[in-house]
Amino acid sequence: MPTPVLTVLEEDKHAWFAGRTRAILKFLDAELGPTGSLQRRKVLDVGGGAGNMAHHLAHYGDVINLECNPRPIPVAQRRNVTTVQGAGDHLPFPDETFDLVALLDTVEHIPDELGVFAECARVLKPGGVLIVTVPAYMWLWSYNDEINAHQRRYTANELRLKLSLSGLRVSRISYNNFFLFPAVAAMRLLRPYNPNLKSPHIHDDADVYQVDMEPIPEPLNTILHGVYWLEAEILERISFPFGVSIICTARK
Repeated sequence: MPTPVLTVLEEDKHAWFAGRTRAILKFLDAELGPTGSLQRRKVLDVGGGAGNMAHHLAHYGDVINLECNPRPIPVAQRRNVTTVQGAGDHLPFPDETFDLVALLDTVEHIPDELGVFAECARVLKPGGVLIVTVPAYMWLWSYNDEINAHQRRYTANELRLKLSLSGLRVSRISYNNFFLFPAVAAMRLLRPYNPNLKSPHIHDDADVYQVDMEPIPEPLNTILHGVYWLEAEILERISFPFGVSIICTARK
C-alpha cells in the first residue's frame, strides 16, 4: 500500500508543498518500502524549518529535525517535533547515525554544498538513503531566488556528480514540476528583473516566522493539487527529462 499523504498542517494545503511531498513519498517508498514496515529507522531532516515534513518522514522512522535558523524552532517544538539547532555543513551527530537523511530544498541555501553532502554521507549508516530536492537550471534564476538567499540552481548531471564526489551512489534522479515548466520558464524569460519584488512570507519582525511559501489563490490551488497528483503518479513509473526542480535518492 503506498504511503498516504497526510493533511495535517497548513502547509499541506498548499499545492506546491503537497505536490513535492507526493513526489518525495513515491521516491522513498521505492527505496525503503511503504508504510507498514516493522523496522524503526532513524531519520534526519536537514534544514527542516518548523517541522513541515516531520509528520510525513515519520512514516519511515523516528525523525530529528535540524535547523540553523532559531526562528522556526519554537514552531517545530509546539508541533512536538524533536528539533536540534545546527548547520548542514557541520552536523552535530556521530558517524553512521541515521538510516535516512532528508535534504529538501536546503542545500541551495548553503555556500559549502560539498560540505553538506559530505556531512550527510558521514552521518548515514552504510546502505542508508539520502533524499534531495533542489531547484533546477541556473537560467531560471530570478529575484525570487535572491530574496530566498539561494546560492545556486542545479542540473541533474551536476547534482549526480556532486553526490558521487561525496561518496554517495545515486539510485534515482528526475526532474520534477514537469507540467508547470513551460509556464514557469516563460515567466522567468519574459518578466523583467525586479529588485523591488517583495515576498509575502518575509516579515520585518525578526521574531515572527512564516513558512517559505507564496500563497496560491483558489480555485488555482485546487487545480494545481490535481496537476501535482497526476505528476506524482507518472513519476512513480518514469523520470521526467526536465522540470522546475529535481528530486533524487542516493545511497551510501
